[in-house]
Amino acid sequence: QVQLVESGGGLVQPGGSLRLSCAASGGTFSTYAMAWFRQAPGKEREFVGTITKTGGATTYADSVLGRFTITRDNAANTGYLQMNSLKPEDTAVYYCAADVRARTSDDYEYWGQGTQVTVSS
Repeated sequence: QVQLVESGGGLVQPGGSLRLSCAASGGTFSTYAMAWFRQAPGKEREFVGTITKTGGATTYADSVLGRFTITRDNAANTGYLQMNSLKPEDTAVYYCAADVRARTSDDYEYWGQGTQVTVSS
């Protein structure tokens, strides 16, 4: 059983940056692929990006490609989402998720509680 806890959310101005963290416990982090999803008010949860178990490959949604970067530190049992050039439409609750296989669908087995990101002037 893997527990995930996100942190790092907050209020940022358009064009600014934030780095979210996803701390994992209760399992062997390096055996799980990790993903980030987000959900804006009144909208369905959407895929942001994913990273394989070793960090050797990443996949991103078109809406964040070139602005967001996913990394992981398996020794620290932590994954990261670096968000640059933030836009108001990036405002959402951001969730990390983990499962044995990286994919873009939201049927991951383990989920964090989410962290709010608000982009506003």
